[in-house]
This record gives sequence, structure tokens and C-alpha cells, in this order.
Amino acid sequence: MSADPCSFSSFARCLTKHLNLFFHVDFARRVIRGKVELTVEALEDRFSSLTLDSRDMKIDSVRANGQAASFSMGAKHSFKGTPLEIKLPFDLSRGQHVIVEVTYETSPSATALQWLAPEQTAGKKQPYLFSQCQAHHCRSMVPCQDSPSIKFTYYAQVSVPKDLVAVMSAIRDGQEVDPKDNERIIYHFRQPVAMPSYLIAIVVGALESRVIGPRSRVWSEKEIVEKAAAEFSETEDMLQTAEQLAGPYVWGQYDILVLPPSFPYGGMENPCLTFATPTLLAGDKSLANVIAHEISHSWTGNLVTNKTWEHFWLNEGHTVYLERMIGRSMESEQFRQFKAMGGWKDLQDSVNTFGANNPVTNLVPSLEEVDPDEAYSSVPYEKGFALLYHLEELMGGPEVFMGFVKSYIQMFAYSSVTTEQWKDYLYTYFKDKVDILNKVDWNAWMFTPGMPPVKPQYDTTLANACIALCQRWIKAKDQDLDGFKESDIKALSSHQVIEFLSLLLQEDALPLTHVKKMQEVYNLDTCMNSEIRFRWLRLCVRSKWEDAVPKALQMATEQGRMKFTRPLFREVYNFEKFHDEAVRVFLGHRGELHSVTAALVAKDLKVGQNQSTGQ
Repeated sequence: MSADPCSFSSFARCLTKHLNLFFHVDFARRVIRGKVELTVEALEDRFSSLTLDSRDMKIDSVRANGQAASFSMGAKHSFKGTPLEIKLPFDLSRGQHVIVEVTYETSPSATALQWLAPEQTAGKKQPYLFSQCQAHHCRSMVPCQDSPSIKFTYYAQVSVPKDLVAVMSAIRDGQEVDPKDNERIIYHFRQPVAMPSYLIAIVVGALESRVIGPRSRVWSEKEIVEKAAAEFSETEDMLQTAEQLAGPYVWGQYDILVLPPSFPYGGMENPCLTFATPTLLAGDKSLANVIAHEISHSWTGNLVTNKTWEHFWLNEGHTVYLERMIGRSMESEQFRQFKAMGGWKDLQDSVNTFGANNPVTNLVPSLEEVDPDEAYSSVPYEKGFALLYHLEELMGGPEVFMGFVKSYIQMFAYSSVTTEQWKDYLYTYFKDKVDILNKVDWNAWMFTPGMPPVKPQYDTTLANACIALCQRWIKAKDQDLDGFKESDIKALSSHQVIEFLSLLLQEDALPLTHVKKMQEVYNLDTCMNSEIRFRWLRLCVRSKWEDAVPKALQMATEQGRMKFTRPLFREVYNFEKFHDEAVRVFLGHRGELHSVTAALVAKDLKVGQNQSTGQ
């Protein structure tokens, strides 16, 4: 098995089969006191030592089948953390299991965990904790074989203060008063389906839930739970649509948790419990995309998983493909085509941001000594989708190609795969069409940076109105501005308004007079849909409308979704006059941002690690 460049763990020699977790969540010190029992299977004879991944944690003791085992910490690596080297007090033969028990404590700066003060929550009274382990952060919460090539089941017991509720990426399995402290409650969870470490997830807060379907609840703070329940009412329809496309849903429960605003992603596909950003609660359809995407991950990503992060496109490209097939079933083929066009533009943005010769824009990049967080972009999503759509056209259309995707899922369910295995299976499945497959320029698609070698011809029906309106604004002279009317935009869906603004952002900046006129007739300032607001504010700042700068910085800091926060900061930073203001506002709010977001914005704004507000 080829090594995982992002992990120290010895997975050619042993495999974790099950984790038994005990977490004591300490809000005062912002740490988890933990104990993990790993059931490990030896893959070779005379097996007597193993390496686990860890990061910034204090290891108290290690035992093997109840006997003390010696351990040492290796050298610390910038993003991989520290290898935990364990020597067993006995040998195992191949196929034998050992239970390795590690007692430890996380660091207050553990990258997987974000601890929120009460004032950072909706309720303002209780603290809040959430985890985000993808890609390589689980090792800061649990010492483990932190590689997506390894899958295990888990059981967990989590002790929290009695006013708070804990939920995990697993099935809830009861609760009781903590026998060691009657001010605390222990919540139990079990995950009977084997899954990779990056899908272990925990949230602790003043949570409530509402039933939204026969196998679904929505969880959030009580201040937004009714609103969230109303917004996510289509969940069961979407699950059933996905099952018709991809096969049975194997995870039992499908709950959605709406996080506080600092959550760095739109959603995270934690099994049994999708995490979602509150920026989705705008009463429109951008929510449906994210939930369709996270539901799709229940098959592509969670059931069939990339073997290393270099093959991340297998997770994301197939998930976008499935998400858009759900959109096709629930809306129309034209809607799928429209979404695909928007995705191509997002890909263009990523390629422009990273540079067309940057190897991280390869569909399959090399991640030797590359931090996966820094390589993250829309490339695996949209270049991956474009390849699958191109193959769909070559192989005979959506029904034919969806047959392959479903068969691929069945073939590799419960395992982790590489691009090579995926491609071999593609050739096996379409054995009558090998001559067509051989005409695909695989090297250009997979191992060449920049845009793909083929641009699919998408159906532009729903995009035409957006393109026409965009062209009118670009071509308008000052004397033409009175020709624009509120009705221009009233006729468009929110998806189309987003597309109209995205098209304008691909052009040279509009004159300030035009943007001011656009506000006068369309009144976009009052639009609360975050996808629209985000693009509108970027457009204003780019046209050097000074009044928009505080609004852009406010949006960049009142929520922490990287998709919005990073480009908004970059836009203000690039407006010469407000360069320093962008840095000042970032430094003032850095403590509220998630650690991954803060690190990446700092990189964008060329701010040093230790620069304080005072400098």
C-alpha cells in the first residue's frame, strides 16, 4: 500500500478496527481529557511496535491489553504533528488483535477544536465546542491512525456540564448522570459503520432539536431551531431522491446540526449528523445545494473514501456529480446544466487565484510536504465534476453514466480507493467502449495544472438572461444608465442573480457610477441571501465604492465561512486605500475566527503569525 504523505502512522503494519472513546470536556481549561482504546490488528508476524498520529497533546500513559507499554514522541512536524511511537510489552502474530489504551489531554490550541465563549453563540449564556477534523486534524483530538485509508467503527462516552448537550457523528445511545460528578451528564454514542478518522465529530452546547423527517432531526441553539426546522423541511425528499440514484442509505439517522457563524465551511458531511453553516438560513435555495451535497457524501466520501488526500477529487467530484443529479431529479436537467456552468466559473476563479501553472490545481496533486488545508480549493470539486460530465457525454448520457457511479459505489463501499482503482473500474464497467475511453487525455485531466483540456458545452437556457443583463451593464455608457429598471432583476431566481453577479466579477471592474446606479434600481444592499450579498459587496469594493468597505469587512467578520471571509478580506486588502484597514480589522477579529480560517486569511493578507493588534 502506498504511503499517506500526510500521516506518520504505520498502516502497512497494522490497522485500527474500532475506537472506544472517553471524553471529559473541560470548558474552563478548553481541553478534552481523553482516553481512547484502539482495537488494532497486526498485519505481520512478530508485531511489537506501532506509530500513531498526534498533534499538540499531552500523553499521560499507554497500555496494551492492560499492561503498561513504553512510548515516546518523535520530532514535531509543522502540520503533520508528532508521531507517537508505542512499544508493546509482547509480540503479536499476523491477524491478532491488541487493545492499545492511550490516556491523554488535548491542547487548548488543538486544531480540530473550536471553543466559543458564550458571547460568540446565539444564546449568549453558555459556551460551545465544535470539532472539524477534515483533513488531518483528528490527531489533535484523538491519537489515532489519522489517514482516510483506514476505517473503523467507534463507541464514545462524553461527559459534559449538565446544562449542555453533546452530539456526535454517530447514533445516540442514551445518557446518564456522571457517577464522578453529579453536575455533569455522560452522553453515549455508537457508530456501527466503519469510517475514516476525519469523520469523527463532536459538538457540545445549549442544543435543542426538532424532528424534520422519519430519520432526521435538526439540532441548533434554541434561538434558531424553529427557523432551521422550517428551512430543512425538504430533507427526507432529498434523501429518497439520493437513494433512488445511489442505493440504500446505510447510516440509519440523517440529522443536521446548524453551527454558530464561525464554522469555516458551508457544510461537513459527518456521518449521521451533517454540520451546516448558519449562512444558509436566508430563506432561499442556496441551502438546497449544500444539503444535497452533504447528503450525497453519505455515498461518495463516507461509504467510498479517498485513500489519501491526493485523491480528494474522488470524494468531491463524485459528490458534486451526485448533488447535481439530485438537482436534476428535483428541479430539471436545465437546472443541472445551469449549476454546472456556475461550477466551471468557480473552477476558473480557483485556477486564477492559485495560478494556472500551480501544481495544486492538478486534479491529482502531489501532497508531499504540502499542508492539505493550503491546497484546498474548488479544483477537486469542479475539475472532478467536469471530468465526470465529459465522460457522461462520451459514454451515452446521464442515465448510462449514473449506472456506472452506482456500480462504483457498490463495488468499493466500506473501503478507500485511489484514482488508479477508480479508472480501472471505469474501464471494466465500460469494456465495450474502451476505444472511446482511450481517446481521453488522462494525463492532461489528472496530472496537468490549470483548466481542463475540454470545456463541456452546457445548455445555457437558464443562464441566457443572466448573460444578457451582464452584457447590458458592461456595455452601458453613462447616458444609458436610466434604461435599467427594478424589473430586470425581479424576473430572475436567486440562483440567476448569483450567476449575474458572478459574471460581472469575471469582467473588469465596472465604473463606480454604474455600481451606484445598480444599487439605486436593484437595491441589492438590503438582500440578506449571503451568496448574493457576498458577490455584491465584492463588486462594490472592486469598483472602489468606499461606502461598501465597512459592509464587506462586517460580512467578513460576522461569520467565518472561508468561502466568504477569505475573498472579502482579499478584495478590501487589494483596494490600496484600505489595505491597512483590512489588516487592522482582521487582527481585531482574529480570535473569533476558526484557527484554519485565521491562518489562511493571515496568509492572504501577508500577516505574520505573531503580529498583534498593537503593531
